[in-house]
Amino acid sequence: METPKMNPTRLALAFLLAVTGSTAAYGQHGTESAAPSRPQTPATTQQTTTRDANREKLRALFETAGPKINVSFRQSDKQPYNFVGVMKTGLKNADSLEIVISVSAEETIHFRIFPHYSGAYLNIDKARSSETLLRQMVLFSDKNFLFWGADGSGDIFAGYNFTLESGFPEASIRVVLNSIAKLDAFVGQMRPSIDGSTAQ
Repeated sequence: METPKMNPTRLALAFLLAVTGSTAAYGQHGTESAAPSRPQTPATTQQTTTRDANREKLRALFETAGPKINVSFRQSDKQPYNFVGVMKTGLKNADSLEIVISVSAEETIHFRIFPHYSGAYLNIDKARSSETLLRQMVLFSDKNFLFWGADGSGDIFAGYNFTLESGFPEASIRVVLNSIAKLDAFVGQMRPSIDGSTAQ
């Protein structure tokens, strides 16, 4: 009997969800889901202390690194363990790049960069060719420094995750920050899939 074939769009989307892992927990661009309602323990208190320390290290890093990439980072009003910044300088394709950095309780730091294009977020469901766009995202994830994914609403982002078992990776975080502007070129390559315009 012939093995059923999965729709290419569904296959690509399934791969992206597997790659991005826990992105659904971020909700709408940087707002984490509510904390589990379980009793506080000494371990949880230690996690909070460590998380606070990592947040303050990020804050100090952004004070020096932000101006070098023309981005002003601020702590999120909705989620105190998130920082948000917007890059607008030097972009040819995207209107802006919305940068969300989250500090988790599991000693990880997550970068999510959402391109804004023609006044809105890039969205899989609203693209002219969703299948082609998903294929491009999978290829970009395979070949590029940052991976590509989508959140629960279908909005597209580029991402990078750090684990902190070996300490705070200041130099590596600076490398990611300096790579963000390069995402604009990939938005240019996506343009035919997004709205049918010419790739830039």
